[in-house]
Amino acid sequence: MPALGSQRRLLGSLNCTPPATLPLTPAPNRTGPQCLEVSIPDGLFLSLGLVSLVENVLVVAAIAKNRNLHSPMYYLICCLAVSDLLVSVSNVLETAVMLLLEAGVLATQAAVVQQLDNVIDVLICSSMVSSLCFLGAIAVDRYISIFYALRYHSVVTLSRAWRIIAAIWVASILTSLLFITYYNHKVVLLCLVGFFVAMLALMAILYVHMLARACQHARGIARLQKRQRPIHQGFGLKGAATLTILLGVFFLCWGPFFLHLSLIVLCPQHPTCGCIFKNFNLFLALIICNAIVDPLIYAFRSQELRKTLQ
Repeated sequence: MPALGSQRRLLGSLNCTPPATLPLTPAPNRTGPQCLEVSIPDGLFLSLGLVSLVENVLVVAAIAKNRNLHSPMYYLICCLAVSDLLVSVSNVLETAVMLLLEAGVLATQAAVVQQLDNVIDVLICSSMVSSLCFLGAIAVDRYISIFYALRYHSVVTLSRAWRIIAAIWVASILTSLLFITYYNHKVVLLCLVGFFVAMLALMAILYVHMLARACQHARGIARLQKRQRPIHQGFGLKGAATLTILLGVFFLCWGPFFLHLSLIVLCPQHPTCGCIFKNFNLFLALIICNAIVDPLIYAFRSQELRKTLQ
């Protein structure tokens, strides 16, 4: 469930007692009162999920409706929206079921809750992995569109885009099944952390290279038109700000979650790490915030998509 490495929240709600400690479970609270724990109310958690749900449904609906948006780039953006939508839905569903169990409104057997728990686990994990994959795929698509502009439509065809999309979804589902099955093995957690670092490095390298090419192009145009130097400096600053926002949002929203996984492997019993473990729900809320911000960065900046929404 969202509490990867802590406890099964649904089972804990049903049994009203903490489950047995797992190998990757953070140590009990030995950190003392100096720990800073940020509490995320269930109402706020549900509200963030609903906002993300509405935003991403609008993106999917707009791309499906407008034939001008039926291109590989927008299909990747659509799949990113579906992944973010699933991230939000799965976390909201888990929180809602947990609240119903705690209130006694939903009464069922432990075996049923266990199966539901496993299904939501797979949904959460696969949606997170696919979201990261599609963010990387969008970066590669934009890189090709800039550096291989004349060959873009022959390189990035619809058939290839569909094959890439299918491969990402299949890989995400298989990865989530392996993770849920072997979540108590440190190698699995390290692989997930390595995957995040690889996606971050890929995006940073591609977008920095794209910014450098854009600045070079702007300088060339400025020389032809004999513009003043402050104009291209302003362009470079604007591009750097955009790049900082894009990569900064990605790192700030996803980084704490993967830091949590790293610390489970590196220092599961250390008091300082125990303080970080206490804020896991905050890390999940940040991931849902990323699902809210993604449409603003990748979808709603498109004039064609905004017209379709209107």
